Formats: sequence, structure tokens, C-alpha cells
Amino acid sequence: MATTDTTPTSSPNGPDDLRRTPLHDHHVEAGARMVDFAGWSMPVSYDSALDEHLHTRAAAGLFDVGHMLPIDLHGAGAAAALEALTPSSVSSLTTGRSRYLVLTNDHGGVVDDLIATRVADDHVRVVANAARAQVDLDHLTTATPDDVEVRARPDLGVLALQGPAAAAVLADLGEDIDDLRFLDGRPTTLGAPTGEPVDAWLSRGGYTGEDGIEVIADGPTRARLADLLLADERVRWVGLAARDSLRLEAGLCLYGNDLDEDTTPIEAGLIWTIPKAARSAPSCPGGDVLAAQVADGPPRRLVGLAVTGRRPVRPGAALSRDGDPIGHVSSGGWGASVDAPVAMGYVAGDHPTGTDLVADVRGRDVAVTVVDLPHVPHHYRR
Repeated sequence: MATTDTTPTSSPNGPDDLRRTPLHDHHVEAGARMVDFAGWSMPVSYDSALDEHLHTRAAAGLFDVGHMLPIDLHGAGAAAALEALTPSSVSSLTTGRSRYLVLTNDHGGVVDDLIATRVADDHVRVVANAARAQVDLDHLTTATPDDVEVRARPDLGVLALQGPAAAAVLADLGEDIDDLRFLDGRPTTLGAPTGEPVDAWLSRGGYTGEDGIEVIADGPTRARLADLLLADERVRWVGLAARDSLRLEAGLCLYGNDLDEDTTPIEAGLIWTIPKAARSAPSCPGGDVLAAQVADGPPRRLVGLAVTGRRPVRPGAALSRDGDPIGHVSSGGWGASVDAPVAMGYVAGDHPTGTDLVADVRGRDVAVTVVDLPHVPHHYRR
């Protein structure tokens, strides 16, 4: 369930100074428009981002997430060391299980949102957002004890298959995932050269709201797996634009938009990542701030926004109520599955579901209404 981060910068064809994933040539050959994404040349779309979005909801979309950085923590105290840096529980993870969590700073802000996986008793792996990879690596290296080895794994990357047909596609390749529920994982040889052992891991999850899998493996394995998957007519490449609209419909946060070092997980609606027994006194950096916000309520909160009309509202648009400024849009765009604009934003104070607000879109007032998230129901295998 690799998360997403930052906004692509237009840079057609991918300049030579950008980093490239092992699947770069696959994207170019498929006709992708390449852009600068956190210093990587990445596919933003192949033909129509709207069609890619709808195909993922209807069949199976294939995503290159190779720009994100796996980081391994090794040692008997690896789980406890990571747990000390997050309000979430890590030690309770059994082997093969993953968990979405956030790293916090001293004032409760989010350093990054991550997926942590218990690979073995003495091995925990996280996957860092591309724009935060070095920050995360430095943070983990500095904050963990000497008996825990923190090691970046640039030799590994992520390939994700998402959509209602994903499990059937994998079954046809000999990988039956019927025994896995959401965020379960295990070693796999899917895509590996015959007879050659590889460090590959398959998890049931993703960041689109759909059922699917993510495979962490080396470049050659991911390239071979991509070829195997794309041979199935139910599978097609999907770029960053549709990946963003899919996660927005699913009400999933984007680092740099909905999360940053000045935003707490309580404000972001991520209190569910904190065990109930720990909410009154989280033992992590900024735990006192989080405890106060749990007790008294946060000064602002992330809400879903339904947009009146067909004009999308974009990140940064000011929100007001009865002429009084109350917040801003943090993520917004076109929701292809609902055939309407969708958004999320931060509002100060208590503005319950059904509250009517106004978004300032380039000097024009656009009516929006506070709604529950997600905009589109999740279809995870529970």
C-alpha cells in the first residue's frame, strides 16, 4: 500500500538529469508522457488519464511505483525502534502483516506516511515517499539505537496491480492470493527468472481504494512481471494523474498536500492509526500535542468536499463560510468514477457533514458541501 507524494512537474520526455526506474523504457514504448516527479522521470499518463482511472475501477491497472524507497530495519529491536517514532503499534505486527502509519516530529507533525511490514521477527521494512526518502532515511538512522541497522534498498522497488480483476489475473499466472486479506503479505517468485531466488515480497493492498497487490522486487523481476501482466488484456498501464484521482476519490492522503510537518495525524483524520489504549498518551515525538488534540479536538480537520457544478477546485483554493475564511482545499480534481469534481480540505472549527461552504477558484465562488470520506467506497479484501 505504497502512498503517494508531491505533485508532478511538467517535463515532457524526461530530462537526462532525472532518475529513472527500471521500467522507464517500458513507459516510453507505451507512449507515456513523462514528467518530473520528485526528481524522477515518471509517466503521468499514456493516452487518457480518465480512461486509465475508469479501467482501474473496472478491471486492473498497473502502476510503476519504483520511485519510492524501501528502507529495511534489522535487529531484534527493529520493531520497537520504529514504534518509538510513531503513534501506531509496530510490535504487534505478526510476520507478513503490514500497517499504514505516520512518523511524527516533536510538535506532532507528520514527517511522512508509510507502510510498515513485518518481514521477519528481526526485520521491518518501510517504503518512503519519493520526495521524503532522504528525510526518512536520515530520521530513522538518527533516531534508532545502534543495535538496529537501518539500510536503504535502492536495489528494490514497487510494482502495483490494482482493480477488481487483479486477483484473477494473478491466479492465471499461478499466484493465488485468495488466502491473503488486506495488508497480508508473503515472499513470492512471481516474475523472477526460473530457478533464480530473489528478494521479492507480495502484499495485498494499494493506494487506490481497490483490491490488488504490490510487489517489492529488484528491477529485472519487476520488468519481467510487468511483461507477464501486460500480456493479459485486462491489464493496462496507469500513470500518475489517474493514480492521484483514484486516491482522491478513495479519500486517501497525499503527502505535501494533505499531510506535512505542520499537520498532525489527528487533524488529518488519521486517529484510527493510533491504538485506542494509546490515544490519551501516545509515546512518540509530539505525543503530548496529539493527546491534547484527542482530548480537546484539533484546531482544524480534514473533510471531504462535494463540488456543485462541473468546475474542479484545486489545492490551495480558499474556503469560507458566510464570508468568513475558514480553511483551504488540500486536494481536488475530477472524480471520474462519480463524474463530478471531488476534493478534500482543511477547515477550522466544527463544520459537520452537510455544511455549505464556498471555494475561491481564481476569483470565482464555487459552492462546495462538507461530505464524509471516501467519495467512492473502498473495495479492499477484508
